[in-house]
Order: sequence, then C-alpha cells, then structure tokens
Amino acid sequence: MNQSTVSHRIRLLAGEQDVQRCVDIMVTSDPWLTLGRTREAALVLLRDSTREISVAVDPNSDALMGFVIVLMRGAFVGYIQTVAVAAEYRGRGIGSMLIAHAESRIFSDSPNVFLCVSSFNHSARALYERLGYEEVGELRDYVVRGYSEFLLRKTRGPLNEYRG
Repeated sequence: MNQSTVSHRIRLLAGEQDVQRCVDIMVTSDPWLTLGRTREAALVLLRDSTREISVAVDPNSDALMGFVIVLMRGAFVGYIQTVAVAAEYRGRGIGSMLIAHAESRIFSDSPNVFLCVSSFNHSARALYERLGYEEVGELRDYVVRGYSEFLLRKTRGPLNEYRG
C-alpha cells in the first residue's frame, strides 16, 4: 500500500472478531506497549458496554483499519479514551477521521472533548494539537513511572452555555 488516503467507512464495533482485531492492534504497538497494556486488559476494555467503540473499515475488503473508544459518562464527559490505527494504515488520515467521528458524537452532547496523550507519544501529540487540542494538565507517573499523561481539551465553550 502507498501513503495515499484510504477510503473508509465508520461503524460500531460488532462482535468478537472486531474485538480481537482491535486487541491485536493495541497490544502490538505503542503507546500501549510502553504503557504495559496486556491482552487481557485490552479485552476487558473492548468488551466494556459503557464505552462507545467505533471502527474504521475498508469498504472494499471490510478490513478493520482502526478504532476509537469514547466515554460519555464520568468526570470528563466526552473523553476519547483510545484512538488506534493498524500499522499498515498509519499515515493515511484514518486517525484524524476517527477523531472527527468521535468529536461529532461528543459535541452533540457536550461542549468539550478530552483526551490524554503520553509524554513519549510525540507524533500523536502533534496530531492532536494540529486538530485544535490544547493542554490543560499533566498527570506525572499516571500510568507508568517516568512518563506523564497530558490531558488535552478541544472546546466549544463552557458547560453552562452549551446548547448542543
């Protein structure tokens, strides 16, 4: 495959085959390798019904190219917990499309989108900043000792002014 943009469609996670493919993407790549994400932990995350999980698939082959996990409950309503793209599809805009999809979902209910990025994940941080995210805090030694997680936010305004 070349570095050109790949056509895609986004749909909800559907079934165990999707779950297993998403787990494979996570446990074979950073930042999850550095963060120590195990296969078992990834399975728990991807089977959690409180999370909204969408996948990008190639409409020609139905290959799962990547996924995004969104949380719409808790302290940070509108939290993008995970964005992951299979190695063979990176650099083709899939991650940006998954983030845009998550933002559309979140902004329908909340004026803020939150996500965290690991201090060692420079390319992801550059992408998020290019997409309009700003750092709002640092969590030192949050997941793994020696690394920080930076909390980022993209906003349309304060909660008390939001009309959806």
